[in-house]
Amino acid sequence: MQCFGNSSAKEYEVYAPVLCGYGDVQELDECRVGTVHLDAMTSAYFFGRSLPYVVAPIVFGLSLVGAAWQNSEGQQTSGAATVQAQAAEAGSPTDPKPRERVPLPIPKDAKLPTLFLVGDSTVRNGQGNGGGGQWGWGEPLVDYFNTAKINVVNRAIGGLSSRTYMNGPGGGPWAATLAMIKEGDVVLIQFGHNDGGQPDEPTRARSSLPGVGPETIEIENPILKVHETVHTYGWYIRKIVQDVKAKGATPIVCSLIPRKTWKDGKVVRSTDNFAGWARQVAEQEHVGFLDLNEAIAGRYDALGEAAVEPLFGDPHTHTSRAGAELNAEVVVSCLKAMKNDPIAGDFSAKGEAVPAYEE
Repeated sequence: MQCFGNSSAKEYEVYAPVLCGYGDVQELDECRVGTVHLDAMTSAYFFGRSLPYVVAPIVFGLSLVGAAWQNSEGQQTSGAATVQAQAAEAGSPTDPKPRERVPLPIPKDAKLPTLFLVGDSTVRNGQGNGGGGQWGWGEPLVDYFNTAKINVVNRAIGGLSSRTYMNGPGGGPWAATLAMIKEGDVVLIQFGHNDGGQPDEPTRARSSLPGVGPETIEIENPILKVHETVHTYGWYIRKIVQDVKAKGATPIVCSLIPRKTWKDGKVVRSTDNFAGWARQVAEQEHVGFLDLNEAIAGRYDALGEAAVEPLFGDPHTHTSRAGAELNAEVVVSCLKAMKNDPIAGDFSAKGEAVPAYEE
């Protein structure tokens, strides 16, 4: 059976919020798991018939249970599934509207272990192609690994918080990522830049509660149009960690990278809030912790304000390609400083050349 598009097709992930939450579809003939293939005209072929819409068949078990389509401007017209995509956060020229959708990558070789990255636009900015001169550290990180040994899959989504990565129909983008994770995989988790503010703020409704405790509030979500229980930042990070553990994979919590905010000649750290809370969760869950906030801030301090300026693509948050490469190198150095680095044998020659981080 001809599936979707042709050799020049682009890949988009499929989500079925009504039928099976945000879980990715199973393999359908030559279609890859979790994707549909769309040609440049956004036409698709379904059982050999061309339609002027993006058609996404959903396989649930062995049965075809639904399809959805969107017009060329991405507006959903009907159906039980949606072609899901999401983009970058406020403050970046790659910003989407709330819940705007962009494609995300999947593991290229299912037989290999995978290093998954989940986070916000400081990990993957926009579509991960340098739009607006801004890059997340997840894109250059790939060069530090031998991709014949391990997949590196950047599932971070700009504009999302620890909360909004997990909420939405069927468990949000996290449910789709979790469905891909298998025993032996590793997941780097970095959130915090979008977790501050009011939980029911009308234009984005993405903030978590401060801290790591069990506190909650009840809101009417103005974006999802549903009642929602909002938890603390630590609760959401802990939930991701526990989900990864349950899959037999290894979670590693990262503190958020620092903003370009200076005080008395030093970059301001987030030790008293998100960076500190990330550390607390990692310690409580007995998992690895990469203190990117401190390690990168230390590099910036040593370089000085003038040298750090070109490492950013905006006033204070999103890095240029050079800044993303520096941050990716720091991620590798922090991994090497772990007592038991689960991916120590998977570095490329470039990765091997990076020394371990020393506090």
